[in-house]
Amino acid sequence: MADPTSVNSQITDSVTEVNTKVLGDAPAVAMGTLSQQLAISTGLVYQNAVAAQQQVNVMALAALNQGVSQILGTPTTAGEVPR
Repeated sequence: MADPTSVNSQITDSVTEVNTKVLGDAPAVAMGTLSQQLAISTGLVYQNAVAAQQQVNVMALAALNQGVSQILGTPTTAGEVPR
């Protein structure tokens, strides 16, 4: 117990118990925060993978369009004149 002071002993005991509870809860709170951050990071990884895959698909379609246009001999840009 704390040294005798002019503060009521019930108050000092209450503060001591609350401090002990906070220290006891800290590991659980830290692990909960870690789990949340891991879930957020994993979600961002998947979002980035989907965005990259979409960009690759856009580029593949553009390349396919260019190739087909060259095979058929059609213009591929607005300013180009057909032969």
